[in-house]
Amino acid sequence: MLTHVTEIRVRYADTDKMQFVYNGKYLEYFEVGRTELLRATGLAYSEVEKKGFQLPLIEAGLKYYQPAVYDDILEIHAAVKELYSPKVHIEYVVKRKSTNELIAEGFTTHIFIRTDTKKAVRPPKEYIAALEPFFKK
Repeated sequence: MLTHVTEIRVRYADTDKMQFVYNGKYLEYFEVGRTELLRATGLAYSEVEKKGFQLPLIEAGLKYYQPAVYDDILEIHAAVKELYSPKVHIEYVVKRKSTNELIAEGFTTHIFIRTDTKKAVRPPKEYIAALEPFFKK
């Protein structure tokens, strides 16, 4: 299993009238966690694109437990639990760093497509090679 933790400080612009992080922001936080998870493997998203691939989102889910507020430091825990799958499924847990409270959890599912044809393809060998070391027992 591949895991990575990214910290994000809640900006004032991320909050709504109730002074809670606006619900739609969590998908942005997931994106930051996902991008940093891939970068930690040595496979930055920009490198994936340079090789002629994209990773569009095809499904997302999210459950909220506690509100996050302005200036909270949140930990975005991202995990890839399956390597050999045509889909890339990433699970997320969002915690308030100061108290370790569970704020939210969710998932995103992606597929690889070729940039030129926009057709779905199996994960490229570079992706498998970058993640494989994290799945060895």
